[in-house]
Amino acid sequence: MKVLVINCGSSSLKYQLIDMNGEKVLCKGLCERIGIDGSKITHQVEDKKWVTDKDFQTHTEAFAAVVEAMTTGEGAVVADKSEIDAIGHRVVQGAEFFTKSEVVTDDIIDKIEEIAPLAPVHNMAHVQGLRSAKKVFGANVPNVVVFDTTFHQTMPKKAYIYGIPYEFYEKYSIRRYGAHGTSHRYVSMIARKYLGNPEHSKIVTCHLGNGSSITAVKDGKCIDTSMGLTPLAGVLMGTRCGDIDPSVVTYMEQKTGMHGQEMADYLNKQSGLLGVSGVSSDKRDVEFAAANGNERAQLASDILNYQIKKYIGSYAAAMGGLDCVVFTGGIGENDKKVRREVCKNMEYLGLTIDEDKNNERGAEIIDISAEGSRVKTLVICTNEELMIARDTKTLVEAKYS
Repeated sequence: MKVLVINCGSSSLKYQLIDMNGEKVLCKGLCERIGIDGSKITHQVEDKKWVTDKDFQTHTEAFAAVVEAMTTGEGAVVADKSEIDAIGHRVVQGAEFFTKSEVVTDDIIDKIEEIAPLAPVHNMAHVQGLRSAKKVFGANVPNVVVFDTTFHQTMPKKAYIYGIPYEFYEKYSIRRYGAHGTSHRYVSMIARKYLGNPEHSKIVTCHLGNGSSITAVKDGKCIDTSMGLTPLAGVLMGTRCGDIDPSVVTYMEQKTGMHGQEMADYLNKQSGLLGVSGVSSDKRDVEFAAANGNERAQLASDILNYQIKKYIGSYAAAMGGLDCVVFTGGIGENDKKVRREVCKNMEYLGLTIDEDKNNERGAEIIDISAEGSRVKTLVICTNEELMIARDTKTLVEAKYS
């Protein structure tokens, strides 16, 4: 079975074509600036890459460009789009309506659109992608949706209910949902295998990138996670503020005159590492500036490291112990300084790392634990696309075989 994995943004379409016989990535790529001047597609097969300027005003046109890239020219990996057996879509928000991945129907697309206010930028882009996929590939190619939120549906109410009048949960579904669930599910699964598949395990997974979230995984199930109703909550991120006192928002509104969506954009797009450092949302730029004496850049880095450390400690308390910490995502996998600073002075939890091992890179899983450390510390390359492809294969085979 060949599965096309799709991740649609409001002006982008990221894709991978995976042959599930051996789980080999045949090609991958990105359509950028959909509906904007200067649109282009980047198509990659193994280590060869082609960048082509392409005018696509809609996601449907972007899908057509993906089909063209996969079936023609030097980057062709299939002779015809009919060789694609199924399409798996990443969807950010499934709310409480979706507790597992689903084969797509018109009713499911309508429900994803209905709950879009909980993730307005993301979910509407996913809806566009789903409808465009059906147009380009036809009704006979099954589509599957895999939600970022489903892994977190095992949280107990005490972890996801906010301290506001309960009617807001009953009427408007306001609660903690979390995000990055597919990544947390994948790396926690890999970590449990590495630990020998114990019946009981207590793992903290740290997905760190431009967007970051931390999850407590007890016996393979999520019991708490740092992101909230939206991906704005939790630790400091590239441009997102993370957890703040709600009164900060109303006070900022009084002082600036910003309200509503304008304030939401400010907290989502102008805060975080960028807002504190004044340098960049990219952790590499922030680290470079800090190394050259920029005190605000150093502060931004210190805040992030400190908050990650706090989450690990609090989740160890919530689970009644700790067996393993996992670092993943662009920062988690590549920034040895973050790992070093986060794990510093954690001996009281039984966690120490080996500096030489922490300098290693390139492997899909690296054990950076110091000899004798009771808690394992692992660096695991996440693979959300593979998880989406696996769910897609399983559901399609169960429904149509």
